Amino acid sequence: MKTLEQIAAALDNYEPTALHADAVGLFLARWVEPLAQTEELGILEALGRVLAQDVISPISVPPHDNSAMDGFALDGALLRAGRPLRLRVAGTALAGRAWSGRLAGDECLKIMTGAILPAGLDTVVPVERVRLDGAYVELPADAVRAGDNRRLLGEDLRAGQAALRQGQVLGPAALGLIASLGLPTVRVFRRARVACFSTGDEILSLGEAPREGAVYDSNRYTLFGLLSRLGVEVVDLGAVKDEPAQLEAAFREAAARADAVITTGGVSMGEADHTRAMMKKLGDVAFWRIDMRPGRPMAVGRIVQEDRSALLFGLPGNPVAAMVTFLAFVRPALQRLMGCTACAPVLLQAHCAEPLRKKPGRTEYQRGIVSRTAEGQLSVRTTGHQGSGVLRSMVEANGLIVLPHDRGDVAVGDTVEVMMFEGVL
Repeated sequence: MKTLEQIAAALDNYEPTALHADAVGLFLARWVEPLAQTEELGILEALGRVLAQDVISPISVPPHDNSAMDGFALDGALLRAGRPLRLRVAGTALAGRAWSGRLAGDECLKIMTGAILPAGLDTVVPVERVRLDGAYVELPADAVRAGDNRRLLGEDLRAGQAALRQGQVLGPAALGLIASLGLPTVRVFRRARVACFSTGDEILSLGEAPREGAVYDSNRYTLFGLLSRLGVEVVDLGAVKDEPAQLEAAFREAAARADAVITTGGVSMGEADHTRAMMKKLGDVAFWRIDMRPGRPMAVGRIVQEDRSALLFGLPGNPVAAMVTFLAFVRPALQRLMGCTACAPVLLQAHCAEPLRKKPGRTEYQRGIVSRTAEGQLSVRTTGHQGSGVLRSMVEANGLIVLPHDRGDVAVGDTVEVMMFEGVL
C-alpha cells in the first residue's frame, strides 16, 4: 500500500489546502488500489462486473470459413473481368451441417448464411445478384470479386487469443462474446462495498416533521442512485449529528463494514464541522480543499480500523457540489477500486451557445444542456443559475461543462468540453 507521503512527494505543487483539480485525479490514480478478492460467476450474473483476468478464447471464431449471406458459393478462379458466368447448381449447403458432395469445374453450390464453405469454394454471390434458369444460375459480369462474402476461420478470434482483457466492465456485448466461446462462467472482482452517511444537525430524515432551519436529506438518496448505477454494494448508515462521539462511532462502523466511505457535509471551515478532524484522528487526510467550483471543501483520506482500512471521501453538504465532486473524482476512484482499467470520464466537445464568466485559478463545472444544431454540431448552454444548492439544475442538465484551471471567460461559439451524464445519472 502506497503511503500518503510517497504519493505527495511524486506530485508537483502538492498543497492539501488548495489542490488543483487535475492533481486530484493523479493523486487518486496512484493511491487507490484494486480489490484483491475475486469470484467465479455464471455469465448471466456477471453483467456490469469487472473482469479479474483475461478471457482466453478456447476456440477460433468463426470455427470455419463460412458464408456471410444467402447465395451461391463458387471458386473465385472462375470469375473473369467483364464476363458473365453460367454455372450448374450441384446442391445446397445449410447452416449447422457440412455439405459432403463434390463439385465439377462448372458447378456452384446454393448456400445459406453461416453454412460452411466446402474446400475449393471461396466466393459467395448474393442470391439477388443472379438469374435462375432451371438447374443453372447466371451471374452478370463483375457481380462479385473473388473472396467476396466469405467469413474466414478465426477472423474474429483465434484459439488462444485474448477475447476480453482484465479490467473491462462486462456489458451486454461482452456477455454474448463469452457465450460464443462456449464459456459458462467468468472470473470477476468481488463487488466493492461503499458506506455512506450524511452529517449535520440541520439534516432531517424522511418521516421527520419539518422544523425551522432544517432541511430534508437529499444527498444520501442521490449517492444511493450514483453508487447503484456504478454497481457497488451500498451500506446506508443514515444521518449523523455534528457530535464528535456519534461521528467517531459512524466512521468506525463504516470502515469496519466497507472498502470506501462517503460522507456529505462537515468538511468546511465552520466551528461545528468535525468530519475532517475525525478523519485525522482515525487515519490519514490527504487533502481537504480543491481549487474548483462547486465543491471546494472536499476531503480525501483513509480511515484505519483494526487490521483494515477504508478510503474516505468527505464531500460538501450542498447537493450539487456533492454530485459534482462525486462525478469528477469519487466515481473514477471507485472504478479503480473495482478493478476497472478505463476510469477517466469521457469528455465531448461542444460549441458554447452563450457567454460564460470564468476566473482563471480554479476548475469550474457548470451544469449544461447539450443539443445538436441544424448543421449537426453539438451545442451547449447552461441551465441558468449555478448555485450549489440548486439540485433541480442537475435534473435539467445532461452534462457538466468543464472549464479548466487556467481558462478565463468563454465567448459564444467557443469550444468547451462536456462530461455527459448518459448512463451515470
